[in-house]
Amino acid sequence: MFIITLITFLAMEGITWLTHKYVMHGFLWNLHYDHHNKDKKKIMEKNDWFFLYFAIISMSLFGAGQYSPGLQFCTYIGLGILAYGLAYFIVHEIIIHKRMFQGFSFQTRYFQGLQRAHRAHHRQLGKEDGECFGMLFVPLKYFKSESKDKS
Repeated sequence: MFIITLITFLAMEGITWLTHKYVMHGFLWNLHYDHHNKDKKKIMEKNDWFFLYFAIISMSLFGAGQYSPGLQFCTYIGLGILAYGLAYFIVHEIIIHKRMFQGFSFQTRYFQGLQRAHRAHHRQLGKEDGECFGMLFVPLKYFKSESKDKS
């Protein structure tokens, strides 16, 4: 059943990309807006509520897998979503945006590429003309050489 969890984890990057581009930068921009236009005085953002959507799906799948005969595979799908959510939290909130543990830094080529891609995404303050909507897998151009973006 590990394979179901792994496939779900990997599929979540595509689901995240689609959700980020077409939902967060689309019809629910009003919730995502504050993530691109920070109020440094606020600890929480409206954008933080998006985690709840995936958490509810994950918990529902756990419940279906535990309490419905024949749906045990749902537990492993829920686990894949949970694992991706945890990875997303660590990468996006702690490593990239440093919302916790401000002195904590990763200087590997991988994390530097992720940070460059995320800075490219945040260069656009509006909902249109964005790039790099994924989180863990970003275009190779951000890993190959030093980006012109040093912000």
